[in-house]
Amino acid sequence: MTKYVLNSGAVHSSKDRGTAFFKEIVASLSGPITILCCFFALPREDWDEKFLVHQRDLPSRLPNNVKPILILAMPDNFVTQVQTADVVYIHGGDDHLLQYWLKQFDVPRLWENKVVGASSAGSNALVSSYWTCDWRKCMDGLGILPIRFIAHFRSTAYTANDPRGPIDWDEAHRELEDYGDKGQPIHALEEGEFISLTV
Repeated sequence: MTKYVLNSGAVHSSKDRGTAFFKEIVASLSGPITILCCFFALPREDWDEKFLVHQRDLPSRLPNNVKPILILAMPDNFVTQVQTADVVYIHGGDDHLLQYWLKQFDVPRLWENKVVGASSAGSNALVSSYWTCDWRKCMDGLGILPIRFIAHFRSTAYTANDPRGPIDWDEAHRELEDYGDKGQPIHALEEGEFISLTV
């Protein structure tokens, strides 16, 4: 069984700076654990800088009995890296870019029996369908989890400088209600909120 912890996004700027989210990710683990930090949703030139931020900040958000070993995910070594990791953490960013990379691998089989944490576009990639703030429409995820998802729900900060203006979140929710498998639940999470599922 694989444990998935899906965050809405803006993890590090949420009220607790993601502490509850990261504690949930490692809740069943202790001692030294290997966390594979996957930034495939971002341009390659941003990966190293983001990884340095995680190396600096993430340990303080974990329980004292957890000693994280952080590894930067790289496509050429991703299969081996996942096999040796305890946790795969999929960062947010561009929905299309992330799915492009993940489709290169045999997921979810590759990370079976691991813990997979995801944020924003990372969460979108794992579900059946989602409504995305970037494109302001419904799209299909990889279908790993039988749910529908809205990241950044009711956020005003996420689109503060967007020339398209504010998002009508109620309309976004209605659009997703009519999209995809209507028998699947919709999880519309505000920034910093997360859900945990085991599949």
